[in-house]
Amino acid sequence: MAKLKIGIVGCGGIANSKHLPSVKHTELADVTAFCDLVAERAETSAKEFGTPDAKVFTDYRELLKLDLDAVYVCTPNRSHSEIAVAALESKKHVMCEKPMAINYPEALKMTEAAKRSGKLLTVGYQNRYRADTIFLKQECVAGALGDIYYAKARSVRRRAVPTWGVFLNEYEQGGGPLIDVATHSLDLVLWLMDNYTPKTVTGVTFHKLNGETAPGNAWGPWDTAKFTVEDSGFGFVVMENGAAIQIESSWALNTLEMGEPLALLCGTKGGADMMDGLRINGVRHDRQYVTKPDFGARGVDFYEGETVTPQIREQMTFLGAVMGNNELVVLPEQAMGVTRILDAVYESAKTGRQVVFE
Repeated sequence: MAKLKIGIVGCGGIANSKHLPSVKHTELADVTAFCDLVAERAETSAKEFGTPDAKVFTDYRELLKLDLDAVYVCTPNRSHSEIAVAALESKKHVMCEKPMAINYPEALKMTEAAKRSGKLLTVGYQNRYRADTIFLKQECVAGALGDIYYAKARSVRRRAVPTWGVFLNEYEQGGGPLIDVATHSLDLVLWLMDNYTPKTVTGVTFHKLNGETAPGNAWGPWDTAKFTVEDSGFGFVVMENGAAIQIESSWALNTLEMGEPLALLCGTKGGADMMDGLRINGVRHDRQYVTKPDFGARGVDFYEGETVTPQIREQMTFLGAVMGNNELVVLPEQAMGVTRILDAVYESAKTGRQVVFE
């Protein structure tokens, strides 16, 4: 079978560390077009990951004129929707890096464009492809936890603020750790619960550590003048069916309770968390129990050090769906639900009021 032809818009860190190596590993597609506002970045990526005749652009509109099967959108959050909608309307399938869009209205535009075009649209929530999350999803589908009525989505770092690119730029990104890392943990929780309809959202954000000049940061000190997004954000969501979800996110928090992206689920029959590997708890024969599945046994891949990584599984799923061999795992309607809730957390934090959905 002939390989797919794909183009990539945005040749920064996420493209070169995640998408391009993983696509290459699958051997299902050739990257024949590269676009970046900085021509040198696109040229560098093309030399390492492209075909010998790969084309390089600084305007994504020129890339979309090519005969491509799919386009990857790996730009700052503000331009996700604009580029994805244009790619879908030019009859290309789209893989968009997380978050889906800078806000809910822009995410809605993307979903509507996918429906109009009949093309596939997915979002880069690669943590759904981890061995532990796949196992836990199977348990949830089988009803092992019962009715899940409380959950926690945690993405907390002690001091690991990304100091490169535009991560600290509110205009380009729309926010800080909530939209950057909490988007992963919230996606996991909503997917595991199979619950995407919020009723109320209350949120707070903090800018407490932005001004520190000697922060002990994992990636070195940040530019305090450019750190315009929150350093921490928290939310409490009540779903339409009464279930509650707590969101915890931070790039810099004085805590030893760290980890990302992690999910905690509490149901009527049992619970699960990822605080020390995947742990499933419950009561059987009037006795409490805890089970820790072994993802290293019998050659089964596990998240750290596995040969087939979540990133590769993600690409195999998307490219396989483009070929018509399988279905998508991350649907645009689901990713849009994540953005809708995070939008509400930011709105509540800004106004000091609870957001109520009609």
